[in-house]
Amino acid sequence: MKKTNVVYWVITALFALFMAFTAIPDILMVADAVTFMNHLGYPDYFTPFIGVAKVAGSIAILIPGYPRIKEWAYAGLAFDLIGALYSVIATDGFQPQIIFMVLPMSLLMLSYYFYHQKIKNE
Repeated sequence: MKKTNVVYWVITALFALFMAFTAIPDILMVADAVTFMNHLGYPDYFTPFIGVAKVAGSIAILIPGYPRIKEWAYAGLAFDLIGALYSVIATDGFQPQIIFMVLPMSLLMLSYYFYHQKIKNE
């Protein structure tokens, strides 16, 4: 039980930090982030919106309790990652560097899995 709890928190913290750090340029409307989002076809107002949503989701999966909000946060973060992957492939085609997306998607899936293992063991 303790091992599951530790693994859950390590993976979840890594995933939440990844998502939060990728959200900072979006929230601050850093020129590179805006240029990238425009390249994908998104309007300027979408960039800070998605950044704030990623930070909110990252906070939600870290706060103990609130299982329904956690489920929604996991779903939202999954939609964000899947949407990002789809947008890049639809715009630029499959590029080898897109394989990097396996890392955050794996962290998301592992965090979600261990969240439910943790709940089951409580």
